[in-house]
Amino acid sequence: MNDLDAPCVHVTLDGQPCSLRWLSETGAPPPKTVVLADDTISADRAYRLACEGTGLLWQGDYQNARQLLQALGRRMDKRMDKRPQRKPAPAVGAADGHADITQVFHLHRKAQAERARILSRVLIPLEADHGILLRRAPDVRLACTEAYGPAQGPAVVPLRELQGVVGAHEWRKKGVPVAALGGAHIHPHHGVFSPVRGEYLDLVAQAPVPAALDLAGPEAAAWDIGTGTGVLAAVLLRRGVPQVVATELAPRALACADDNLRRLGLRERVRLTACDLFPPADEGCSALIVCNPPWLPGKPSSAVEQAIYDPDHRMLRGFLNGVAARLLPGGEAWLILSDLAEHLGLRPPGQLQQWIEQAGLQVLGRLDTRPRHGKAQDRDDPLHAARSRELTSLWRLGARLNPT
Repeated sequence: MNDLDAPCVHVTLDGQPCSLRWLSETGAPPPKTVVLADDTISADRAYRLACEGTGLLWQGDYQNARQLLQALGRRMDKRMDKRPQRKPAPAVGAADGHADITQVFHLHRKAQAERARILSRVLIPLEADHGILLRRAPDVRLACTEAYGPAQGPAVVPLRELQGVVGAHEWRKKGVPVAALGGAHIHPHHGVFSPVRGEYLDLVAQAPVPAALDLAGPEAAAWDIGTGTGVLAAVLLRRGVPQVVATELAPRALACADDNLRRLGLRERVRLTACDLFPPADEGCSALIVCNPPWLPGKPSSAVEQAIYDPDHRMLRGFLNGVAARLLPGGEAWLILSDLAEHLGLRPPGQLQQWIEQAGLQVLGRLDTRPRHGKAQDRDDPLHAARSRELTSLWRLGARLNPT
């Protein structure tokens, strides 16, 4: 995108109309109407303007802008609590007349989207170097460069998104300890999903490596499809897999994987390949192909949500339908997937097994684990009924000898 195509925010500053580059990772359009706001604006007036779609370009104290954002969030929560709740119809086959969790899920996502839309009306001006001249503003230049690339002049960014950018920068600096790597850290980049759910990594660390990989010789390479941070490739290498071919479509994820594998001293044993799903034909076949696709069907609303939502199961079905032809004799495909989609009514029970069979695959074994993250035990979570039953599984799949 060149400067002429870049979306802009139009506002009057010091009596002069000007256009400022609009930054938004979500792809949301800039507000059509923007007014200046500072410490004198009341939270009630700011909330009314934000609900009308008006952007508030902040000119006051940065920390006061943060407090205003919190005040808007409280007003949104209060409004949501006062809304008349439509009682969902009971789910087909639901025990004890439990509400249709699928409708609850869609209403929850809709409420989250509305909340994000309104809270994103508080805007922060960035200088030509990504700096902020507001009082008590932090230095966000490096964080913004990591997220948006080199500065291209003055810009405007929603404060809510800027907080996420700064948070991602801190994650990248500190890293995430991974038990399956002996406590070594993985450093997620902005827009790349963090491996905070360690239970699926434990499954990869525990699953028996197929004998076909040893028979393939010391140059044998396992494949990690959609490597993301590179964490699964690292776990495989630490288990003694000689080499890994790691594929990834997103450029920032490729850069993230490269960074992490270098930090771990494993980069020389990995061939990072920019492609969609499987590596090119000259890589031949593999005795072990691993994939951890997004777990829920749906449209992602940001770069990081691409690791959570898979429109129409595109990646999941693409992996299943293509992997049998790329397995060496006796090889295995490891599919790491949660069954949360089934509990939310987003994928019919038995559908996954049907897709496995239709792809000419058979189930050689399965390892299951329960999620350990906080929401699995949070009874106030509107999706608790589904999360409390969730299983994360590693499906060991092999090609059927005589697929029908």
